Formats: sequence, C-alpha cells, structure tokens
Amino acid sequence: MQAVPRISLKAARVNAGLSQKKAAEMLGISKATLQNYEAGSTVPNILMSKKIEEVYHFPADYIFFGASYA
Repeated sequence: MQAVPRISLKAARVNAGLSQKKAAEMLGISKATLQNYEAGSTVPNILMSKKIEEVYHFPADYIFFGASYA
C-alpha cells in the first residue's frame, strides 16, 4: 500500500505565510472558527474547503484527506 501524503490545516496556513487572524479574514470566517478547523473540532463544508484551497494555494485533498501521487 502506498503512503498517503497529508498536511495539517495549520501547516498549510503557516506555509502560506498567514496568521490565523489574516487567514480567517480572507476566508470570511471568525478566528475561532478557523481555530476549531485546525484543532479538528469541526470540519469545513465543501465550499469552505475549496475557499481554503484557494487562499492557502494548496490542494484541499492533501489537507483533509491525503492524496496519493498516482
């Protein structure tokens, strides 16, 4: 079985050079909501996942599900 690369939501944000406050502003959500996403307390819906992908410039599949390099 092939390893599935995955990156945490926080790591994706940090790699994008964004603070929680700035990322939350860009996503149109509260900082608390972003903190819940990063902690795994809540999960963003598909529309928010796509927005995160756009803001972080990183495929959402690698953040939320892992994706193989097939």
